[in-house]
Amino acid sequence: MFSNFVVAVSAVIPIFVLIGIGLFVKRAKLMTPEELKHTNRMVFRVFFFCMMFANIYRADFEDGFDPSLVVFGMTAVTLLFLASMAFAVWFEKDNRKRGSIAQAIFRSNFVILGIPIVVNIFGEEAALIPTMMIAAIVPLYNIFAVFELEMFRGGKFQLVPILIRVLKNPMIDGIILGALCRLLPFPIPDPILKPIAQVGAATTPVALIILGASFEKGGIADSRRDLWASTIARLIVAPAIMLTAAALLGFRGAEFVTLIAIFATPCAVASYAMAQQMGADAALAGNCVVFTSALSAFTMFGWVFVTKTLGLF
Repeated sequence: MFSNFVVAVSAVIPIFVLIGIGLFVKRAKLMTPEELKHTNRMVFRVFFFCMMFANIYRADFEDGFDPSLVVFGMTAVTLLFLASMAFAVWFEKDNRKRGSIAQAIFRSNFVILGIPIVVNIFGEEAALIPTMMIAAIVPLYNIFAVFELEMFRGGKFQLVPILIRVLKNPMIDGIILGALCRLLPFPIPDPILKPIAQVGAATTPVALIILGASFEKGGIADSRRDLWASTIARLIVAPAIMLTAAALLGFRGAEFVTLIAIFATPCAVASYAMAQQMGADAALAGNCVVFTSALSAFTMFGWVFVTKTLGLF
């Protein structure tokens, strides 16, 4: 039992220490909001590209990657999206709030937290699994988010422009280019590959520090009911259903922990910006990010501890 507790602590604590450093950076005013905005853009466009490229290029595919994990992950995210839409329509009458609620429930912070959770438990050699899942899940998140936000504001959903934007996503570009470079008849020279890998290795700590430094507190008086419903659904209900299904289907080890990272992590930071840009309730979306991120320090520990105790990894 104690060893399971140690595993859970080792998986979660490093993530929130880095977020805490970001909170210190914010409190000490070491970066202005404009500097944070530019740094966040750099992390997204450069660091994530390098991390995905290096992970794919250096991955040992002989260890095997189960395609059924991708099928399950994409199916589960799709079902969670449909359920979140139905819940938002039933629970809330205001379309602006419906968009923020649905997005908070189905769209997790898997991109930022997925790889560190798996690596903290299984080591760098397991990074291929969440990397491949990012390639499958990120396009779904983007397509579903635009679809539901457009629907709730009465707009027109256009698939082709969305797919074009997905293909311009630096993470997707890094995965594609890394895969193409593996097909070259010669290896990438080490003086070129090494600095790319070094930047990639810095992605997780820098991204988590910026995440902590970017937190904004907002009033919750007008949306307390919606906020708590979204938070409970995101951190407790969704992982309880999806992880139970995954366990029954036989997923174990690093694959199961990757699914924890998809379904038990807080709602995506990007959901706030998207809600703001597309006419949803941005204040509610921002509060969902803050609340789920803060409470996930306890719920993520709980999911890792419980599933480890049950022998699922």
